[in-house]
Amino acid sequence: MENSKLKDLIEQYIKAYNASNIDGMINVLHESVHFKNITNGDVNAQTQGIEEFRVLAEQSAQIFSQRYQLVKSIAFTDHKAEVVIEYEGILSVDLPNGMKAGESVKLQGKSIYQMKDEKLVLIEDYS
Repeated sequence: MENSKLKDLIEQYIKAYNASNIDGMINVLHESVHFKNITNGDVNAQTQGIEEFRVLAEQSAQIFSQRYQLVKSIAFTDHKAEVVIEYEGILSVDLPNGMKAGESVKLQGKSIYQMKDEKLVLIEDYS
């Protein structure tokens, strides 16, 4: 039952993410949600609590004119879910790393989710 509820929350979160629906994303989060984005082993974004998450989500949404996560698989272990994803986004702004608005970003990675009180309390994105 717990895995089923966690899967439902993940699906709701990703559906809202893909629609750039920040409120929809927030609706499935625990008030003390901890988020981390890890790229090549380095933490490049981290939030604690819904308000910090909302600020980061709103900033991130402005960087992309389109973005999409495709779930490839979900595995459940130790009260967590590991989701293998393919990510694609189209930049709406130039980035300091030299990427330009209109360019496509494609990544493969995984996300770890954990639930508390029937809300997502942990999200870790790895790419």
